Amino acid sequence: MARLTWQRATVVGVLDETATARTLTLEIDAWSAHRPGQHVDVRLTASDGYTAVRPYSIATPPNGSRIDLTVGLADNGEVSSYLVAGAGIGTELEVRGPLGGWFIWDRDDPAPVQLVGAGVGVAPLMAVLRAHDSVTGRGPMRLLYSSRSPETLLYATELAGRTRSQNPTSAVTVLYTRAAPGADPRPPGRITTADIVAHGLPPVAGTRCYVCGSTGFVEAAIELVIEAGFAADNIRAERFG
Repeated sequence: MARLTWQRATVVGVLDETATARTLTLEIDAWSAHRPGQHVDVRLTASDGYTAVRPYSIATPPNGSRIDLTVGLADNGEVSSYLVAGAGIGTELEVRGPLGGWFIWDRDDPAPVQLVGAGVGVAPLMAVLRAHDSVTGRGPMRLLYSSRSPETLLYATELAGRTRSQNPTSAVTVLYTRAAPGADPRPPGRITTADIVAHGLPPVAGTRCYVCGSTGFVEAAIELVIEAGFAADNIRAERFG
């Protein structure tokens, strides 16, 4: 059950993912174990009492009292600007959660899973992918991740390892929209139906599909996965911005 009260969280780890995004590891006393795909609310309070609250997806599978939040700098972002540029080891924050019951993956569900994300929208999908690693007898899972360029790629080291391994049960493909590495055979461009067909799972009956990113990306991606043959009833989407 989600905790609807505000709890104190302490930043115990900071990783700069890109010039405008970082992952914060939070230690939370009495944390209620979350499910992959859930999020938390983060509240900042100014000295004059003004408060700002923003939701952030959890990027890690259940791990005791710790969670990772990957935050991208938003235009005029009151909360993101502080989390990306101001927070550091020892910073205390207020969080509420875990929240969300729709965009979650059930580790006991053996159905194949197709993940499609863009930008910081890959964060909850990473929680799903990482949780999937620890499931015995798991069904296949694929992640298609759309990034503007190598410079904006989140989780670059981990994804590079996953891409090299091409594990048949949890393969990863990164698709670049504006600039791609020189060795990438695919020209930069928006994700297409052909990309999903070429790099995604076959849309067999029962395959789950999770889509996360900006509102514009999600709306377009849902159309693409349906065109690729995935059943609309099996698509779960999470939007931001």
